[in-house]
Amino acid sequence: MSTKAKSILEMARRKGFIRARDLIQHAIPTVYLGRLTRQGLLERVSRGLYRLPNAEVTEHYSLAEVAAKVPAGVICLLSALRFHGIGTQQPHEVWLAIPEKARRPRMTKPRLRLFRFSKAAFTEGVETHVIQGVPVRVYSPAKTVADCFKYRNKIGLDVAMEALRESLRSRKCTRDDIHRQARICRVWNVMRPYLEMEASS
Repeated sequence: MSTKAKSILEMARRKGFIRARDLIQHAIPTVYLGRLTRQGLLERVSRGLYRLPNAEVTEHYSLAEVAAKVPAGVICLLSALRFHGIGTQQPHEVWLAIPEKARRPRMTKPRLRLFRFSKAAFTEGVETHVIQGVPVRVYSPAKTVADCFKYRNKIGLDVAMEALRESLRSRKCTRDDIHRQARICRVWNVMRPYLEMEASS
């Protein structure tokens, strides 16, 4: 096996997923991806995305797959709730926030549900977690709760209220955390009575 092929496989072991652009950064011809795939040493996950065929698949595999292809995006709303173990939602799509003027990602698998966030609403409350060897950007529990109220007409007020109640009871975040994110997302006036209700219960 050539030195370049070994380098690609080592990169796949280290990163979890590899893309053609990863090879270009290391001055390795991208034709090696096709060769290694035909040899059964790499598996093509989706267009331009590869992994080792025996790679372990975890519960949040789809989040890593999306992050590998759309590294600027942030896992949000129902997918973020699921990741943090808040509430009962089990989305069949990956809910992803992208910058307001960003180009729409071109991928068919896994399915995406996109939201365009602007300025501070996009950049605040971002955490980075490593899943399958891939850095995945996910909104914090407090930011996710605030976002759920902001998008309550799309996900349902009952889901937003469940997220608020469960995040506080499980101590995933504090009232101060939620208050700060609610102001950034401009939903404090909407959330305030529900937060007060939880405080008195």
